[in-house]
Amino acid sequence: MAAPRPPSSRFWGTAVAATRRLARGCWSAFWDYETPKVMVVRNRRLGVVHRAVQLLILLYFVWYVFIVQKSYQDSETGPESSVITKVKGITASERRVWDVEEYVKPPEGGSVFSIITRIEVTPSQTLGTCPESVRVRNATCKSDEDCEAGQLDMMGNGLRTGRCVPYYHGAAKTCEVSGWCPVEDGAAVSHFLGTMAPNFTILIKNSIHYPKFRFSKGNIETRRDGYLKHCTFHETSDLYCPIFRLGFIVEQAGENFTELALTGGVIGVIINWDCDLDLAASECKPRYSFRRLDPKHTPASAGYNFRFAKYYGTEDNSTSRTLIKAYGIRIDVIVHGQAGKFSLIPTIINLATALTSIGVGSFLCDWILLTFMNKNKVYSHKKFDKVCAQRPSGSWPVTLALVLGQAPPPPPPRPCSSDPSQAPAPLPPRPGPPSTPPEQMVDPPEQGTGQDTSEPHTTDPRGLAQL
Repeated sequence: MAAPRPPSSRFWGTAVAATRRLARGCWSAFWDYETPKVMVVRNRRLGVVHRAVQLLILLYFVWYVFIVQKSYQDSETGPESSVITKVKGITASERRVWDVEEYVKPPEGGSVFSIITRIEVTPSQTLGTCPESVRVRNATCKSDEDCEAGQLDMMGNGLRTGRCVPYYHGAAKTCEVSGWCPVEDGAAVSHFLGTMAPNFTILIKNSIHYPKFRFSKGNIETRRDGYLKHCTFHETSDLYCPIFRLGFIVEQAGENFTELALTGGVIGVIINWDCDLDLAASECKPRYSFRRLDPKHTPASAGYNFRFAKYYGTEDNSTSRTLIKAYGIRIDVIVHGQAGKFSLIPTIINLATALTSIGVGSFLCDWILLTFMNKNKVYSHKKFDKVCAQRPSGSWPVTLALVLGQAPPPPPPRPCSSDPSQAPAPLPPRPGPPSTPPEQMVDPPEQGTGQDTSEPHTTDPRGLAQL
């Protein structure tokens, strides 16, 4: 008597058998072929939903994809660009006149430059010792014990000497530092340069190139009659005169010029080149927009300012300098754009996508039909059939006759169902006149033999005689 198998062996044997059955089922299903079955459902509501979905998809592709997005074109974004700027104008403060060389930084005329509108000047700074600014952390003191000698504060103005000295004004005391003295807060003088600044003119010369389409263009009118000497920018009448007033730029950005001149800020001049190269080159025009780029509502970092110094030599061979803290309007010229031209490949791709997407209407209606309709089980039975194709029996002449259409068609395949009750009934015999074999295929009865002539002779299937 054989020993019983342990439970673990039976478990693994069952698992392996189930895995094999699953693998065989997946492998068999992988080679199945599915073809759609056309079924006409006479339901007005379902038909309205189907046509409405198809119409919406068609309108989306025709209006948005092809007309708005111009998806039939090959496109290129980010043109190669160069920007040259030039500022002109003079202004005056309480004590002096300022020209372009003094209030424009840097003077090279690039795509980013600053126009100074207010300055705080600390004149005649020399290397020495002086009180630290009260704005520096831990700078105030009451005695020398509060000041550590040799301490260097990164936010301060010099190296502390260890002494507590009176401040520039008032009764306060701060630690003494060694550096450029006096410090900025102790002797700064303010100058406002924004009185005439709104009338400054800015020339923005821009040229772009799309290498993919070998297309180039600039934003200046090609005329020789001195047009640029007496024109200013206007969106309709002087589009190709890129000379802007500073006050116009600030106004278009939605800012108040006086407030901006006091605290400073960053204004972006955006030049957009959206070109449809299927049209004439004259239809490719620059579009200008203006907006403030820096966060003006953030108290900790509102405005725009920077510092620079001018150095001088004295008679005793020492060096002095004038420290300037400048507030101004920084102009950032930003160029972007996109060019498009008809191409066959994106047109074919988008047309194929559109035609494929129209089938979403059929998918939606099938889901409604098989899920929410009252007779959904009947529809499901009518829509999905599983047919097992069987190879025709017989020898190769019969198979060849079936291929050539010279033999009667085989009976239709039966559905793959294991339920005998669902098996189709046998087909009745096809009515028709009895076929008489051709004379050349029937052998005459032999004379003088004892064979029974009442037995019919066996003939080939229809059409095989012609092979």
